[in-house]
Amino acid sequence: MELSKKTTILLSPELYEHLTRTAKVRGKSLGQLVREACEAQYGRVSTEDRLRAVADLRRLSLPVGSPLDMKQESVPAPDAVLPDRHPGGS
Repeated sequence: MELSKKTTILLSPELYEHLTRTAKVRGKSLGQLVREACEAQYGRVSTEDRLRAVADLRRLSLPVGSPLDMKQESVPAPDAVLPDRHPGGS
């Protein structure tokens, strides 16, 4: 990849230290870490690439339900996570 544009960003000391440590652990430069994060978050992906990814997933033939089924399986009912709002029972 040819790098030809330069920018300056200001980071808090805490974020800078965190990113520097993360880059070191991953064996990368801070610049490479930031570029990869930007690509992951804001990178441009063509429609063809997206359609190819969907087709690849479809070919896996994974046992999944409908979107509604998956939502119901992954999100608990309100009563399961909310405290009893009526002290002493109903």
